[in-house]
Amino acid sequence: MKVTIVGAGAVGASCAEYVAIKNFASEVVLLDIKEGYAEGKAMDLMQTATLNGFDTKISGSTNDYSKTANSDIAVITSGIPRKPGMTREELIGINAGIVKEVSANLIKHSPNVTLIVVSNPMDTMTYLVHKTTGLPKNKIIGMGGALDSARFKYRLSEALECPPSDVDGMVIGGHSDTGMVPLTRLATRNSVPVTAFLSEDRLNQVSEDTKVGGATLTKLLGTSAWYAPGAAVSGLVQAIACDQKKMFPCSALLEGEYGLNDLCIGVPAILGKDGLEKIVELQLDDAEIAKMKESAEGVKKTNGLLEL
Repeated sequence: MKVTIVGAGAVGASCAEYVAIKNFASEVVLLDIKEGYAEGKAMDLMQTATLNGFDTKISGSTNDYSKTANSDIAVITSGIPRKPGMTREELIGINAGIVKEVSANLIKHSPNVTLIVVSNPMDTMTYLVHKTTGLPKNKIIGMGGALDSARFKYRLSEALECPPSDVDGMVIGGHSDTGMVPLTRLATRNSVPVTAFLSEDRLNQVSEDTKVGGATLTKLLGTSAWYAPGAAVSGLVQAIACDQKKMFPCSALLEGEYGLNDLCIGVPAILGKDGLEKIVELQLDDAEIAKMKESAEGVKKTNGLLEL
């Protein structure tokens, strides 16, 4: 099992670390355009192997895509990160060109690769890859919902004053501050609806805190977060690599599901050896359907900025 991660910055390196520590991949290749950067990150990570007990080989390369040949899974984190006050949508002009070039180079050397897109604006970048690569739709996955859902569960456990492992919940919709749809109605604490424990006002606050989860961290850190995004990506990679058939909300190309067409947006999906193997259609209520449609309109508006 060979995994390539393009972009050796904070998110890419964090993802590489989590993949290695989970010890399911034989090889991880880090690639970056900055001279020596990926090589340095890879060497630093390899020097933790005996300390963290993994045997995964991590190597780095400066823009040499031949080193990525025969990758089973490739993660695209390339592009500029968000700065304070910058929306994900404002990144589109710069990152679209980068993602298009990166995906073409990856497929050239690994025609059967499954691509996981992390670059922002993520739903639009995932759509771009669908429109420009010719890969089967199950081989292109956008990572957003897994991260947003992790942040949602963190906020729920905080409100419930309980361990995070007690909580289950999901965020669907666009991976943006306004597009996320946290499903508070379906969230549970050990199978008991969280509505039994929390007031409507408190749940609304949880939802709002979840939506601005990325922006909150960007404001505090001065750049995008990396631990949770890296962990979220590694979860998707592992589900595919180990054929786990796990359900994650992730950005998928919709063709009628949820009444939506010709866009990528966050929905629950089963991930296994064939990539995105099945989209799960939830029974949403009227309010959730309205929010999903509003989110889809926002994603389509951003897609309209692409030069396809």
